[in-house]
Amino acid sequence: MAFIDYYQILGVDKKASADDIKKAYRKLARKHHPDMNPNDKEANIKFQQINEANEVLSDPEKRKKYDAYGEHWQHADQYEQAKQQRGNAGYGGQGFEGFGGQGFGGQDFGGDFSEGQFSDFFESLFGNRGGGGGRSRKFRGQDYNAELHVGLREAYTTHQHTLNVNGKQVRITVPAGIANGQVIKLKGHGAPGGNGGPNGDLYITFVIADDPAFKRVDNDVYMTVELDLYTAILGGDITIDTLSGKVKLKVKPETQNGTKVRLKGKGFPVYKQDGAFGDLIITYSILLPTNLTEAQKSLFRQLAQSSN
Repeated sequence: MAFIDYYQILGVDKKASADDIKKAYRKLARKHHPDMNPNDKEANIKFQQINEANEVLSDPEKRKKYDAYGEHWQHADQYEQAKQQRGNAGYGGQGFEGFGGQGFGGQDFGGDFSEGQFSDFFESLFGNRGGGGGRSRKFRGQDYNAELHVGLREAYTTHQHTLNVNGKQVRITVPAGIANGQVIKLKGHGAPGGNGGPNGDLYITFVIADDPAFKRVDNDVYMTVELDLYTAILGGDITIDTLSGKVKLKVKPETQNGTKVRLKGKGFPVYKQDGAFGDLIITYSILLPTNLTEAQKSLFRQLAQSSN
């Protein structure tokens, strides 16, 4: 098996910080996302590689094991256990790190220790020849991480979405009220297990884009509604567009700029709580009239004089 250089896949140095890895992953994930490249198989494969690399390097424990054991990092615990059981005796009178003077870094084992021989040796620790009485050990498959980008209006309703995970289509139902940054787990949708072991899981992180008209804070929704000066002074009825549809409002006379109105139950749905909603908070922004005629200006002068 060829060594998988996750650092190279993300284009970061081995000493890269967690923030550097996160930034690199998000940049590449957006570039190669299947939604952005619907008919590009290469971009699809690249996207899966990027997710796999991020899944390992973004987790401090997994990254530590990967740095030490390369592509076999998932078996690090079993190796350590086998090493203790064998008293760290090694083979040929040497410890495990003695081959070619190299550590088990997954890239260069030195000497004449070929890849096929390495596979046999590794199997002797973990497979049928590993001192387990002829019984293979089962290994759990690797977990996958993926990001799902949805709009605020999409997140308002329960809807279905299809993800491409490692070349496979996974169709999920996204419950209304999903939050930005929320992570859900799909059991068994990760990498296949080894020797009949269980599959890994798929962890999906939701990224909800900002909306030009609405701002969500927890389950409440905020929006600004513009009022013309005449309606603000005299009062009247207006109709506004909300996430749940059109709503008719009665504006009180002499409404001041910046006045807030709360509409109970017109906010965002509460995640997995049928019938529960936050509130909609409206802020009125009063627009001053422009391009007035002389007659209109005269009326305003009269009004100003009468108020003195």
